[in-house]
Amino acid sequence: MNLDETLYELCRAAVPAFADITFVHLCDPLPVGDELPASPAVLRLHCTDPGPKGGPATHRSVPPPPAVTGPLRAAEFVHLAAAGRLAELLRVGRPVFGDAPGAASTVTELLEAAGAPGAVPPGRRLIVAPLHGRRHVLGSIVLVRGPDRPDFTGDDLLVASQLATHTALGVDKAVLYVREASVADALQRTMLPPSLPETTGVRLASRYLPASGTTQVGGDWYDAIPLPGNRIALVIGDVMGHSVTSAAIMGQLRTIVQTLAGLDLPPDEVLHHLDEQAERLGSEHMATCLYAMYDPVLHRLLVSNAGHPPPVLLHPDGSGEVLRVPPGAPIGVGSGGFESTETHAPAGATLLLYTDGLVESRSSDVLTGVERLRARLHAAASGPAPPALEALCDQALDTVEARDRDDDIALLAARFEGILPETVAYWYMAPRPQTAGQARRLTRRMLRHWGLDALVEPTELLVSEVVANAVRFASRPITLRLVRTDVLRCEVGDDSPQVPRMRHAQLSDEGGRGLFLVDHLARRWGVTRVSTGKVVWFEQPLTGDQDLG
Repeated sequence: MNLDETLYELCRAAVPAFADITFVHLCDPLPVGDELPASPAVLRLHCTDPGPKGGPATHRSVPPPPAVTGPLRAAEFVHLAAAGRLAELLRVGRPVFGDAPGAASTVTELLEAAGAPGAVPPGRRLIVAPLHGRRHVLGSIVLVRGPDRPDFTGDDLLVASQLATHTALGVDKAVLYVREASVADALQRTMLPPSLPETTGVRLASRYLPASGTTQVGGDWYDAIPLPGNRIALVIGDVMGHSVTSAAIMGQLRTIVQTLAGLDLPPDEVLHHLDEQAERLGSEHMATCLYAMYDPVLHRLLVSNAGHPPPVLLHPDGSGEVLRVPPGAPIGVGSGGFESTETHAPAGATLLLYTDGLVESRSSDVLTGVERLRARLHAAASGPAPPALEALCDQALDTVEARDRDDDIALLAARFEGILPETVAYWYMAPRPQTAGQARRLTRRMLRHWGLDALVEPTELLVSEVVANAVRFASRPITLRLVRTDVLRCEVGDDSPQVPRMRHAQLSDEGGRGLFLVDHLARRWGVTRVSTGKVVWFEQPLTGDQDLG
């Protein structure tokens, strides 16, 4: 499955048992599958010399195996004339002796163009054998014998033909393997998030490594989904099997999880609905999934598991803990019964989510691998200062040897920083006409307490407009939350699923300008649907001279 190894095996088989020197010319680039070569008249030279007496030959165009010694020379490009003798030989497809018309002069020209000038042995001390793959001409082999050896015979033409046939099939397979591996890897990576979100109160890092022993795509995925209230959902999953079907199912499940996360459902309900949707996909493939929800204000972590390996939590003091989360049935089984487990997630703690490729191998089971991972992370975090998140991911991957890896590895790490309680204000207010005025007074008082006097007037106006809009549709208490981090964020929640739309009011209209003002005065704003209704939020930048505390 490796082009260099294929050419080296040809060298080892042919030199010195059959010939003294072997030259291999390959089309550059090599055609793959049904594709036509971009420039069939361009060949790249690969040449081999005999090694020490009785030893292996030296392959001078590609990095040799460790046991091979001798000079290396970079391959050269040779442009062939479409009507030239070698081009004709390649089209015919049969090996010929050097005494065939034009063969010797053609080889001499190739060697000189490749920077390896030398006299070509006369007569039948030279064989030119075309390399024919399954669909295309791939190049040629030139076999040369020195003056101290007998000439090639008719039977040697058959041997050269067999060498060329096996080499061509090996080259064809190696090129196709590399292309499939590249396509599979690209397909897998396009289904993973291109980047992780930057959210207040948590830092994220991730890794993805495809399996070392297969070109087929797997079903491993991870995701980080921002939620209302500065919370974030951390997701990791694994569709069983390696195939395009597995990757397609993975893509569908990931999309379903993103949609369910947008409804702000508890982790166990997310997995319950994901399991229902997976059954409707009509596939026999099962999947494992772990869904965690982190609240940086409450320093709380909610986790639910569907047959996935348990997460590892590193505490601020460096101690590692495998979280005991009830492992429900995998997604697609249809048995349900998922539970959410609540865990305290202090500032400075790190959560590690991973797929089984990280902890399972031929030599150890999952439980042993999980314990080994926990111990390694504990050792890495026990120093005077906690390791950087990226370095911690690298430490986790060091537990797996590449040659022993049969499965993909997905890894998602989250370091919890939290949000200080004194930077958050939260109120419940009844949906009545006086609520907008009440919201203005509460906002004014809190902003002055935080020293944000310059933001009082615009924020009062924005809060008043958003709360007044919520009062029109709410039937239950309205929530108002202010969060001061690197920006001032305001969130107003109500139980109405109706999403407000910005519209351009006419001069005679008495209303309809609330969201227009929000859009012009706020740096960012938006609406998030949740299971209990919706949350309208906006953000404002803090002035440069204000202390963030």
